[in-house]
Order: sequence, then C-alpha cells, then structure tokens
Amino acid sequence: MELVRDTGSHFDLDEESARGLMNDVLNRPLFAHLATASAHGPRESPVWFVWEDGAIWIIGNNNTDSFPGRIAAEPRCALGIVDFDISTGRVQHVGFRGRARLEPHDSDRMMRVFSRYMGEPGRWDPRFVKILNDTDYIFVRLEPETVVVRDQSYALKAK
Repeated sequence: MELVRDTGSHFDLDEESARGLMNDVLNRPLFAHLATASAHGPRESPVWFVWEDGAIWIIGNNNTDSFPGRIAAEPRCALGIVDFDISTGRVQHVGFRGRARLEPHDSDRMMRVFSRYMGEPGRWDPRFVKILNDTDYIFVRLEPETVVVRDQSYALKAK
C-alpha cells in the first residue's frame, strides 16, 4: 500500500508518524465511510470494520444493503475514517483508495467486528446475536492501494 505523502499540505506527516497514526486509527472502534459508484452517482455508506490481513473487512447484507452490489459491479472504492473530538481538538483522518471484493459469510470475523464495537457478547443487543449465522451477511474486503493520513488536531485556547 502506497502512503501518499509530500503533497505540500501543512498536515503532511513523515512516513513513520503516518504509519503509526494509521495503525492507531485502524485499531479504534470508529465509523468508516465507504464511498462507491452507482448508476445514479456516488454513494456513501457508514460502516463498522475490522483491519485484518492487510485488508479492511466490512459486514454487508446481500439482501438489505446496496453497497455489496455496487462493489460487485465496480470494485474501485474509497473509505474514510475520521476521529474528531471538539473537547480535545483531536482531528485525525485516514483515507484509503483501492479495490474491494465480496467474501463469504464468516461468523468468527463477524464476532470480532461486533466485539470491537459492542464489547463482550453477553452485552450485545439480541438483534446482533441473531444474525451471527445468517449467511446473507457477507464481507466486503477492501485491499488499499493508497492511503492518506492526516493529523489536523489543534490546541485549544484556555478559557
């Protein structure tokens, strides 16, 4: 995966800092936004994800979600993750571009994604437990070709 750097932005990071921040952000339970193409123009889907095996894995449902079909038709896509906290001034962004493909249902991976966002399985909403073995739930596997990493955090002025 190519790290896009030296763009002239005031927010460019050196390679070590960029890769470190990328890994930090990928390990946080943040929403990602998957951008795909459709016959009616671009579409954006907020998604839960897990970073494993050099890929971003996103749960989708073949019957109720439209983004798996868009990926099947056009695998080129982008995914953005932003961690913003107005109370601390944190503004960190990681943006990926690449090609995605559909992968079959994987209950173990679904458990890892759900645990990442909801904690221990005993605390999950019953709707999530119910779908663990539903094979209509598949994965979109995004293998990033490029990544842009930015830390636009700012210091807050004292009151």
